[in-house]
Amino acid sequence: MSTTPAVNDHVEKHRFELVEDGQVAYAAYVMEDGVLVFTHTVVPEAIGGRGLATVLVKAGLGAARERGLQVTPRCPVFRAYMQRHPETHDLLSTEGRSLVGI
Repeated sequence: MSTTPAVNDHVEKHRFELVEDGQVAYAAYVMEDGVLVFTHTVVPEAIGGRGLATVLVKAGLGAARERGLQVTPRCPVFRAYMQRHPETHDLLSTEGRSLVGI
């Protein structure tokens, strides 16, 4: 992957999406009491192994930060990323802190 694909927040679908080689990868979310709750991330097998899940995570967390929202990473992809990146811990909701183990 030579350039990072654009990620769009499709609010009506409740997911951050990117398109790569005609395939759609996405990170689904719901809003619960002003907290952005990431529920699952899907990257089609045909475009797997390119770091696209990480691109979606960074876009989702960046949007939360820009909007002043806390995050609950119920999605294992988001949870694992946030566990490895302490600089994201300030975004965690109370439930999120429990899920990440801090």
